[in-house]
Amino acid sequence: MDSSVRDESATATLDFRDPYPFFAARRREGGVFHGTVMDYSRTPESLRPADSYAALTYSTVSAALRNDRVFSSKLYDATIGVFMGPTILAMSGTKHRAHRNLVSAAFKPQSLRVWEPEIVRPICNALIDEFAGEGHADLVADFTFEFPTRVIARLLGLPAEDLPFFRRAAVSIISYAGNVPRALEASEELKNYFLGHIEQRRSQPTDDIISDLVTAEVEGENLTDEAIYSFLRLLLPAGLETTYRSSGNLLYLLLRHPDQFAAVQADHGLIPQAVEEGLRYETPLTFVQRYTTEDTELGGVPVPAGAVVDLVLGSANRDEDRWERPEEFDIFRKTLPHISFTAGAHTCLGLHLARMETRVAVECLLTRLTNFRLQDDRDPHISGQPFRSPNRLPVTFDVV
Repeated sequence: MDSSVRDESATATLDFRDPYPFFAARRREGGVFHGTVMDYSRTPESLRPADSYAALTYSTVSAALRNDRVFSSKLYDATIGVFMGPTILAMSGTKHRAHRNLVSAAFKPQSLRVWEPEIVRPICNALIDEFAGEGHADLVADFTFEFPTRVIARLLGLPAEDLPFFRRAAVSIISYAGNVPRALEASEELKNYFLGHIEQRRSQPTDDIISDLVTAEVEGENLTDEAIYSFLRLLLPAGLETTYRSSGNLLYLLLRHPDQFAAVQADHGLIPQAVEEGLRYETPLTFVQRYTTEDTELGGVPVPAGAVVDLVLGSANRDEDRWERPEEFDIFRKTLPHISFTAGAHTCLGLHLARMETRVAVECLLTRLTNFRLQDDRDPHISGQPFRSPNRLPVTFDVV
């Protein structure tokens, strides 16, 4: 069967506003199928895989993520890597471990303990100051989309006035499938932008992540300019996407479940478990992809070498074999580890930062404001594939 026909027929039945019935049906049929959950309709033929499979159960997704030798992330060199350059996303083995250890040092727990009171909380409160007096806001446009951008700019040591530029460039790169020329242009713009900051840090180091990368060494050698700006091109959208979507998803879910919202408002100690349930129930990034390096088997299904496999995190997080009532949002459920930040060698480097940012954002909102009321007249809802978040969150509120 022609893969492009097969792919189109699979995605034709996938509702991007609510893909979960499709995921559940496919899990009941075995959890791994020959096809894709990716919409390639706007993707150039050169960037489409010749053969695709999809894994949807927790066990199959987890198994593939933990076997980086057979289910390789090397394919990213031929997809997003075209626009970001060589990054740790596509590295493996010793090279991956060395670069990952170097970069992960910037996200160590002691850094987060400093960033929370000195950067994240002040930024969240400053944003709330901008709309609190109005008594209403769109929490997506006015808050969840904005605060991670300001946080990552501060961590990288970038000027506040450059926020609109690198936000637009980051969005253009991750939207490459729909506009390849614009993504390539944005990639070049960010390269030149970051090269200027790299040179500046070499002559005048400062206390930020770019300076850390400039002075870092791998096997006794400094990172090349290409390695630094490629990582920064990756970090920029990664640092924005997960947090802005996870915080928006959580606020939407709480607003749609008033009893749970009231419980969290009354007891901020419930916020961390609410964050985890939000990540499980509405996973910000619904799938990642891997490339099979040899003939293998996944969930009892033979998968040939050279196939691209969609590992559907959003489906795995609603696997009925792992969770009771997986289709219900319940912050009081028994906590089990989800797989929203993937697993194995390529577990998300920024998972602790994303969790902290989402927790602090909700804490600040619920400390400063009360009596939230979601305005349904504009049909706010969560949608998207592979990135999911609410399109808007129009609310009214009272100031505490």
